[in-house]
Amino acid sequence: MAHYMQSPTASQSDVNLGASANPHAKPTDFDFLAVIGKGTFGKVLLAKLKADGKFYAVKVLQKKVILKKKEQKNIMAERNVLLKSLKHPFLVGLHYSFQTSEKLYFVLDYVNGGELFFHLQRERCFSEPRARFYIAEVASAIGYLHSLNIVYRDLKPENILLDAQGHVVLTDFGLCKEGLEPEATTTTFCGTPEYLAPEVLRKEPYDRTVDWWCLGAVLYEMLFSLPPFYRRDVAEMYDAILHKPLQIPPGKSDAVCHLLHGLLQKDQHCRLGAIADFLEIKNHIFFNHINWDDLYHKRLTPPYNPNVRGPADLQNIDPEFTREMVPNSVGRTPELSASLATSSSNAFSGFSYVSSENSFL
Repeated sequence: MAHYMQSPTASQSDVNLGASANPHAKPTDFDFLAVIGKGTFGKVLLAKLKADGKFYAVKVLQKKVILKKKEQKNIMAERNVLLKSLKHPFLVGLHYSFQTSEKLYFVLDYVNGGELFFHLQRERCFSEPRARFYIAEVASAIGYLHSLNIVYRDLKPENILLDAQGHVVLTDFGLCKEGLEPEATTTTFCGTPEYLAPEVLRKEPYDRTVDWWCLGAVLYEMLFSLPPFYRRDVAEMYDAILHKPLQIPPGKSDAVCHLLHGLLQKDQHCRLGAIADFLEIKNHIFFNHINWDDLYHKRLTPPYNPNVRGPADLQNIDPEFTREMVPNSVGRTPELSASLATSSSNAFSGFSYVSSENSFL
Protein backbone atom coordinates (compact mmCIF):
# COMPACT_ATOMS: atom_id res chain seq x y z
CA MET A 1 0.00 0.00 0.00
CA ALA A 2 0.97 3.67 -0.12
CA HIS A 3 4.16 4.97 1.43
CA TYR A 4 3.94 7.32 4.40
CA MET A 5 3.79 11.08 4.06
CA GLN A 6 5.69 13.61 6.14
CA SER A 7 5.48 17.38 6.20
CA PRO A 8 9.03 18.49 7.13
CA THR A 9 9.49 21.41 9.48
CA ALA A 10 11.98 24.16 8.93
CA SER A 11 13.89 23.39 12.12
CA GLN A 12 14.82 19.86 11.07
CA SER A 13 17.87 20.97 9.12
CA ASP A 14 19.53 22.65 12.12
CA VAL A 15 18.96 20.12 14.85
CA ASN A 16 21.93 19.57 17.16
CA LEU A 17 22.21 15.78 17.15
CA GLY A 18 24.83 15.56 19.88
CA ALA A 19 28.28 14.04 19.72
CA SER A 20 29.26 10.41 20.23
CA ALA A 21 30.81 7.93 17.85
CA ASN A 22 31.62 4.27 17.44
CA PRO A 23 34.71 4.13 15.23
CA HIS A 24 34.99 0.32 15.27
CA ALA A 25 32.12 -1.06 13.16
CA LYS A 26 32.29 -0.87 9.38
CA PRO A 27 30.41 -2.31 6.38
CA THR A 28 33.21 -4.74 5.53
CA ASP A 29 32.52 -6.57 8.82
CA PHE A 30 29.51 -8.16 7.07
CA ASP A 31 28.59 -10.35 4.15
CA PHE A 32 25.39 -8.79 2.73
CA LEU A 33 23.29 -11.67 1.40
CA ALA A 34 19.86 -10.42 0.26
CA VAL A 35 17.49 -7.47 0.19
CA ILE A 36 14.67 -8.20 2.67
CA GLY A 37 12.91 -4.82 2.85
CA LYS A 38 12.76 -1.31 1.42
CA GLY A 39 11.95 2.13 2.74
CA THR A 40 11.95 5.76 1.68
CA PHE A 41 15.64 6.30 2.46
CA GLY A 42 17.25 2.94 1.78
CA LYS A 43 17.06 -0.83 2.09
CA VAL A 44 17.03 -3.54 4.74
CA LEU A 45 19.48 -6.36 4.07
CA LEU A 46 20.11 -9.80 5.50
CA ALA A 47 23.72 -9.76 6.64
CA LYS A 48 26.07 -12.26 8.25
CA LEU A 49 28.72 -10.95 10.61
CA LYS A 50 32.03 -12.40 9.41
CA ALA A 51 33.49 -12.62 12.93
CA ASP A 52 30.97 -15.10 14.34
CA GLY A 53 28.57 -16.06 11.52
CA LYS A 54 25.52 -14.52 13.25
CA PHE A 55 22.70 -13.15 11.08
CA TYR A 56 21.32 -9.62 11.36
CA ALA A 57 18.94 -7.32 9.51
CA VAL A 58 20.94 -4.24 8.53
CA LYS A 59 19.00 -1.14 7.61
CA VAL A 60 21.14 0.96 5.27
CA LEU A 61 20.11 4.59 4.79
CA GLN A 62 21.43 7.11 2.26
CA LYS A 63 22.57 10.30 3.99
CA LYS A 64 22.10 12.48 0.92
CA VAL A 65 18.45 11.42 0.56
CA ILE A 66 17.77 12.06 4.27
CA LEU A 67 19.43 15.49 4.11
CA LYS A 68 17.61 16.42 0.88
CA LYS A 69 14.26 15.63 2.51
CA LYS A 70 15.31 17.26 5.82
CA GLU A 71 14.57 14.02 7.67
CA GLN A 72 17.61 13.75 9.95
CA LYS A 73 15.50 14.53 13.02
CA ASN A 74 13.24 11.54 12.29
CA ILE A 75 16.20 9.23 11.68
CA MET A 76 17.71 10.18 15.03
CA ALA A 77 14.32 9.72 16.70
CA GLU A 78 14.18 6.22 15.20
CA ARG A 79 17.60 5.44 16.66
CA ASN A 80 16.60 6.81 20.08
CA VAL A 81 13.42 4.71 20.15
CA LEU A 82 15.38 1.61 19.15
CA LEU A 83 17.71 2.18 22.11
CA LYS A 84 14.68 2.21 24.43
CA SER A 85 12.88 -0.76 22.87
CA LEU A 86 15.39 -3.46 23.80
CA LYS A 87 13.44 -4.48 26.90
CA HIS A 88 10.16 -5.42 25.22
CA PRO A 89 9.54 -8.83 23.61
CA PHE A 90 7.48 -7.51 20.68
CA LEU A 91 9.75 -4.65 19.56
CA VAL A 92 12.69 -5.17 17.23
CA GLY A 93 16.08 -4.81 18.96
CA LEU A 94 18.98 -2.61 17.88
CA HIS A 95 22.41 -4.21 18.40
CA TYR A 96 24.43 -1.20 17.26
CA SER A 97 24.57 1.54 14.66
CA PHE A 98 27.42 3.09 12.72
CA GLN A 99 28.02 5.35 9.76
CA THR A 100 30.27 5.98 6.80
CA SER A 101 30.59 9.27 4.89
CA GLU A 102 27.60 8.30 2.71
CA LYS A 103 25.39 5.92 4.71
CA LEU A 104 23.89 5.14 8.10
CA TYR A 105 23.65 1.53 9.30
CA PHE A 106 21.22 0.10 11.88
CA VAL A 107 22.21 -3.45 12.90
CA LEU A 108 18.92 -5.04 14.03
CA ASP A 109 17.48 -8.38 15.06
CA TYR A 110 16.89 -10.53 11.98
CA VAL A 111 13.21 -11.49 12.06
CA ASN A 112 12.31 -13.91 9.27
CA GLY A 113 8.74 -15.06 9.87
CA GLY A 114 7.58 -12.48 7.32
CA GLU A 115 5.59 -9.25 7.36
CA LEU A 116 2.02 -9.56 8.57
CA PHE A 117 1.13 -7.83 5.28
CA PHE A 118 2.78 -10.69 3.34
CA HIS A 119 0.73 -13.32 5.21
CA LEU A 120 -2.48 -11.28 4.89
CA GLN A 121 -1.99 -10.95 1.14
CA ARG A 122 -1.51 -14.71 0.90
CA GLU A 123 -4.46 -15.69 3.12
CA ARG A 124 -6.84 -12.73 2.53
CA CYS A 125 -7.98 -12.59 6.17
CA PHE A 126 -7.41 -14.21 9.57
CA SER A 127 -9.76 -15.93 11.99
CA GLU A 128 -10.84 -13.98 15.08
CA PRO A 129 -8.62 -16.00 17.47
CA ARG A 130 -5.57 -15.48 15.25
CA ALA A 131 -6.27 -11.76 14.87
CA ARG A 132 -6.82 -11.47 18.64
CA PHE A 133 -3.38 -12.98 19.35
CA TYR A 134 -1.56 -10.60 16.99
CA ILE A 135 -3.50 -7.52 18.11
CA ALA A 136 -2.85 -8.34 21.78
CA GLU A 137 0.92 -8.58 21.17
CA VAL A 138 0.90 -5.36 19.12
CA ALA A 139 -1.17 -3.57 21.79
CA SER A 140 1.34 -4.70 24.42
CA ALA A 141 4.18 -3.16 22.36
CA ILE A 142 2.26 0.09 21.76
CA GLY A 143 1.34 0.30 25.44
CA TYR A 144 5.03 -0.05 26.35
CA LEU A 145 6.02 2.75 23.95
CA HIS A 146 3.30 4.96 25.42
CA SER A 147 4.68 4.27 28.91
CA LEU A 148 7.94 5.82 27.65
CA ASN A 149 5.98 8.81 26.25
CA ILE A 150 6.56 7.62 22.68
CA VAL A 151 3.74 7.68 20.12
CA TYR A 152 4.32 5.24 17.25
CA ARG A 153 2.15 6.93 14.53
CA ASP A 154 2.66 4.46 11.67
CA LEU A 155 1.04 1.18 12.69
CA LYS A 156 0.23 -0.94 9.62
CA PRO A 157 0.66 -4.60 8.58
CA GLU A 158 3.92 -3.83 6.73
CA ASN A 159 5.53 -2.73 10.00
CA ILE A 160 4.47 -5.83 11.94
CA LEU A 161 6.81 -8.80 11.47
CA LEU A 162 6.50 -12.36 12.71
CA ASP A 163 9.50 -14.05 14.30
CA ALA A 164 10.51 -17.66 13.62
CA GLN A 165 8.00 -18.93 16.22
CA GLY A 166 5.12 -16.73 15.01
CA HIS A 167 5.24 -13.94 17.62
CA VAL A 168 4.81 -10.31 16.61
CA VAL A 169 7.80 -7.96 16.23
CA LEU A 170 7.01 -4.28 15.65
CA THR A 171 9.60 -2.51 13.52
CA ASP A 172 10.32 0.81 11.74
CA PHE A 173 10.26 3.64 14.28
CA GLY A 174 10.92 6.43 11.75
CA LEU A 175 7.69 8.32 12.48
CA CYS A 176 7.75 7.98 16.27
CA LYS A 177 7.19 11.07 18.38
CA GLU A 178 9.25 11.14 21.57
CA GLY A 179 8.51 13.02 24.77
CA LEU A 180 4.72 13.20 24.38
CA GLU A 181 3.26 13.23 27.90
CA PRO A 182 -0.11 11.48 28.46
CA GLU A 183 -2.15 14.68 28.15
CA ALA A 184 0.05 16.33 25.49
CA THR A 185 -0.66 16.75 21.78
CA THR A 186 1.34 17.20 18.59
CA THR A 187 0.39 18.42 15.10
CA THR A 188 2.80 16.91 12.55
CA PHE A 189 0.86 15.58 9.56
CA CYS A 190 2.28 12.10 9.10
CA GLY A 191 1.30 8.45 8.71
CA THR A 192 0.07 6.18 5.93
CA PRO A 193 -3.12 7.32 4.11
CA GLU A 194 -5.23 4.20 4.76
CA TYR A 195 -4.60 4.36 8.50
CA LEU A 196 -4.74 8.10 9.24
CA ALA A 197 -6.94 9.06 12.18
CA PRO A 198 -9.59 11.74 11.49
CA GLU A 199 -7.94 14.29 13.79
CA VAL A 200 -4.67 13.95 11.84
CA LEU A 201 -6.54 14.46 8.55
CA ARG A 202 -8.28 17.52 9.99
CA LYS A 203 -4.81 18.83 10.95
CA GLU A 204 -5.95 19.21 14.55
CA PRO A 205 -3.72 18.62 17.59
CA TYR A 206 -3.69 14.88 18.30
CA ASP A 207 -2.52 12.65 21.14
CA ARG A 208 -1.41 9.06 21.69
CA THR A 209 -4.89 7.74 20.84
CA VAL A 210 -3.90 7.92 17.14
CA ASP A 211 -2.12 4.62 17.79
CA TRP A 212 -5.35 3.02 19.06
CA TRP A 213 -7.17 4.19 15.92
CA CYS A 214 -4.44 2.50 13.85
CA LEU A 215 -4.73 -0.63 15.99
CA GLY A 216 -8.43 -0.75 15.13
CA ALA A 217 -7.68 -0.24 11.44
CA VAL A 218 -5.13 -3.10 11.46
CA LEU A 219 -7.53 -5.41 13.34
CA TYR A 220 -10.27 -4.60 10.81
CA GLU A 221 -7.89 -5.37 7.93
CA MET A 222 -6.87 -8.69 9.51
CA LEU A 223 -10.54 -9.72 9.68
CA PHE A 224 -11.85 -8.28 6.39
CA SER A 225 -8.71 -8.00 4.15
CA LEU A 226 -8.91 -4.20 3.61
CA PRO A 227 -8.57 -1.20 5.96
CA PRO A 228 -11.94 0.04 7.29
CA PHE A 229 -12.44 3.12 5.11
CA TYR A 230 -10.35 2.01 2.13
CA ARG A 231 -11.10 3.56 -1.28
CA ARG A 232 -8.95 3.49 -4.41
CA ASP A 233 -9.32 7.25 -4.72
CA VAL A 234 -7.45 8.95 -1.86
CA ALA A 235 -9.83 11.95 -1.70
CA GLU A 236 -12.80 9.57 -1.37
CA MET A 237 -10.96 7.60 1.29
CA TYR A 238 -10.24 10.73 3.32
CA ASP A 239 -13.90 11.73 3.05
CA ALA A 240 -14.90 8.26 4.32
CA ILE A 241 -12.47 8.44 7.25
CA LEU A 242 -13.85 11.86 8.22
CA HIS A 243 -17.57 11.45 7.56
CA LYS A 244 -18.73 7.89 6.83
CA PRO A 245 -19.93 5.60 9.63
CA LEU A 246 -17.93 2.43 10.30
CA GLN A 247 -19.44 -0.54 8.46
CA ILE A 248 -18.67 -3.97 9.93
CA PRO A 249 -19.64 -6.93 7.72
CA PRO A 250 -21.78 -9.58 9.44
CA GLY A 251 -20.49 -12.82 10.91
CA LYS A 252 -18.19 -11.54 13.65
CA SER A 253 -18.61 -11.74 17.42
CA ASP A 254 -20.21 -8.92 19.40
CA ALA A 255 -16.93 -8.51 21.30
CA VAL A 256 -14.83 -7.75 18.23
CA CYS A 257 -17.52 -5.44 16.81
CA HIS A 258 -17.57 -3.54 20.12
CA LEU A 259 -13.78 -3.28 20.13
CA LEU A 260 -13.67 -2.02 16.54
CA HIS A 261 -16.30 0.64 17.26
CA GLY A 262 -14.30 1.70 20.34
CA LEU A 263 -10.95 1.93 18.59
CA LEU A 264 -12.31 3.46 15.36
CA GLN A 265 -14.21 6.20 17.20
CA LYS A 266 -13.80 9.38 15.14
CA ASP A 267 -13.74 11.62 18.24
CA GLN A 268 -10.34 11.02 19.82
CA HIS A 269 -11.65 12.04 23.26
CA CYS A 270 -14.28 9.27 23.16
CA ARG A 271 -11.97 6.63 21.67
CA LEU A 272 -11.10 3.47 23.57
CA GLY A 273 -7.78 4.25 25.28
CA ALA A 274 -8.46 7.98 25.67
CA ILE A 275 -8.70 7.79 29.47
CA ALA A 276 -6.50 4.95 30.72
CA ASP A 277 -4.54 4.15 27.54
CA PHE A 278 -3.40 0.48 27.26
CA LEU A 279 -5.26 -0.52 30.43
CA GLU A 280 -8.57 0.10 28.62
CA ILE A 281 -7.49 -2.12 25.74
CA LYS A 282 -6.30 -4.91 28.07
CA ASN A 283 -9.59 -4.90 29.98
CA HIS A 284 -11.83 -5.06 26.90
CA ILE A 285 -14.13 -8.09 26.70
CA PHE A 286 -12.50 -9.14 23.38
CA PHE A 287 -9.34 -10.03 25.37
CA ASN A 288 -11.11 -11.83 28.24
CA HIS A 289 -9.34 -15.10 27.44
CA ILE A 290 -5.88 -13.52 27.16
CA ASN A 291 -3.56 -13.91 30.14
CA TRP A 292 -1.46 -10.79 29.60
CA ASP A 293 1.44 -11.97 31.76
CA ASP A 294 1.65 -15.22 29.77
CA LEU A 295 1.38 -13.23 26.55
CA TYR A 296 4.23 -10.90 27.53
CA HIS A 297 6.50 -13.82 28.47
CA LYS A 298 5.66 -15.68 25.23
CA ARG A 299 4.06 -18.57 27.08
CA LEU A 300 1.10 -18.54 24.69
CA THR A 301 1.50 -20.67 21.56
CA PRO A 302 1.20 -18.55 18.39
CA PRO A 303 -1.75 -19.50 16.17
CA TYR A 304 0.49 -19.83 13.11
CA ASN A 305 3.99 -21.28 12.74
CA PRO A 306 5.99 -19.69 9.87
CA ASN A 307 8.01 -22.97 9.61
CA VAL A 308 11.31 -21.15 9.33
CA ARG A 309 14.04 -23.63 8.38
CA GLY A 310 16.98 -21.62 9.68
CA PRO A 311 18.48 -18.15 9.95
CA ALA A 312 19.01 -17.76 6.20
CA ASP A 313 15.48 -18.95 5.27
CA LEU A 314 13.79 -16.32 3.06
CA GLN A 315 10.55 -18.17 2.23
CA ASN A 316 8.43 -15.70 4.24
CA ILE A 317 10.11 -12.60 2.81
CA ASP A 318 8.25 -10.97 -0.08
CA PRO A 319 9.95 -11.90 -3.40
CA GLU A 320 9.49 -8.27 -4.43
CA PHE A 321 12.45 -7.58 -2.13
CA THR A 322 14.54 -10.74 -2.43
CA ARG A 323 14.60 -10.59 -6.26
CA GLU A 324 16.64 -7.39 -6.04
CA MET A 325 20.39 -7.48 -6.34
CA VAL A 326 22.35 -6.46 -3.25
CA PRO A 327 24.09 -3.17 -4.13
CA ASN A 328 27.86 -3.56 -4.06
CA SER A 329 28.21 -0.19 -2.36
CA VAL A 330 26.57 -1.29 0.92
CA GLY A 331 29.53 -3.47 1.87
CA ARG A 332 32.27 -0.98 1.10
CA THR A 333 33.91 1.46 3.49
CA PRO A 334 34.46 4.61 1.40
CA GLU A 335 37.20 7.10 2.09
CA LEU A 336 35.89 10.23 3.84
CA SER A 337 36.23 13.24 1.54
CA ALA A 338 36.39 16.79 2.92
CA SER A 339 33.18 17.89 1.19
CA LEU A 340 31.19 14.91 2.43
CA ALA A 341 32.60 15.33 5.92
CA THR A 342 31.16 18.82 6.22
CA SER A 343 27.78 18.09 4.61
CA SER A 344 26.98 14.72 6.17
CA SER A 345 29.01 13.74 9.19
CA ASN A 346 28.10 16.71 11.39
CA ALA A 347 24.41 16.26 10.61
CA PHE A 348 24.50 12.71 11.97
CA SER A 349 26.92 13.04 14.88
CA GLY A 350 25.59 10.99 17.75
CA PHE A 351 24.17 8.31 15.46
CA SER A 352 26.72 5.61 16.19
CA TYR A 353 25.88 3.33 19.11
CA VAL A 354 27.06 0.00 20.44
CA SER A 355 25.22 -2.24 22.90
CA SER A 356 27.26 -3.33 25.91
CA GLU A 357 26.60 -6.97 25.02
CA ASN A 358 28.41 -6.65 21.69
CA SER A 359 31.91 -7.27 23.01
CA PHE A 360 33.20 -8.27 19.55
CA LEU A 361 33.35 -4.59 18.67
